Amino acid sequence: MSEASIGTAVRARAPRARPVGKWLLSHLPYLIGFASLLLAWHVAAVYIVGSVLFPPPYAVLVRAIALVQDGSLLENVSISLQRIVIGFFAGALLGIPIGLVIGSFPLTRKILEPWTEILRFIPSVAMITIAVIWFGIGETAKVFLIIYTTIFIVILNTAAGVAAIAPNKIRAAQVLGANRWQIFFLVALPATVPYILTGMRIAMANSFTTIVAAEMVAANAGLGVMLWNGRMYMQIDDIFVALVTLCLLGFVADRLFRLGVARFAGRYDGTPSV
Repeated sequence: MSEASIGTAVRARAPRARPVGKWLLSHLPYLIGFASLLLAWHVAAVYIVGSVLFPPPYAVLVRAIALVQDGSLLENVSISLQRIVIGFFAGALLGIPIGLVIGSFPLTRKILEPWTEILRFIPSVAMITIAVIWFGIGETAKVFLIIYTTIFIVILNTAAGVAAIAPNKIRAAQVLGANRWQIFFLVALPATVPYILTGMRIAMANSFTTIVAAEMVAANAGLGVMLWNGRMYMQIDDIFVALVTLCLLGFVADRLFRLGVARFAGRYDGTPSV
């Protein structure tokens, strides 16, 4: 084979870079959405409200740059994210096996359902006082609240996924000679993955709301503290910086979660796609 043919074969096998134009075209709706949001915010702040209590985007951006430069915004973001990540994954890791057990074994479901059906109706915000009494104002209280707000959502979605498995799939596995554990790991668990991922995605959004409420009551740093201090000292720009930061962090976290699902769990039917 000649060098020219080898080079042609290598170029044919090499992955082609995605053109910038196609990337921009595919993401154009997102750009339009963000631009329209900023435009509506600017019009409302400047021409409709016209008050220092509702700053326009430019003023918030200037304040955000100042807070980034002095390090306070990055410190608060890192502290809040650390609490969210630890509590979220701990709650998910606890909720998934409990949900699988509840959905798979009727006797266990009857025993554990009173726990989940009673405790899940207590808002995580209402548990802040209990968490502070039990664990103090340290990190354990915040992580406990994130676990509390995460675990029940994951349990219910996982149990619903197990209950939604088509009986024909289980019968087919039994006909092929699969035992109970093989049916569980090779049939029930893969079919439940979309429900588990959906529960985790919903729980992640609740984690952001819960950590802000917890930090407002019992914390020395974090975005919740930033919001509280802004209210106490009428630092309106700081309040809006914290709110916008929460929006962007939530959006990025959700996109990363969906990218991870598409990369590692895309073969399961019903999983969210990017």
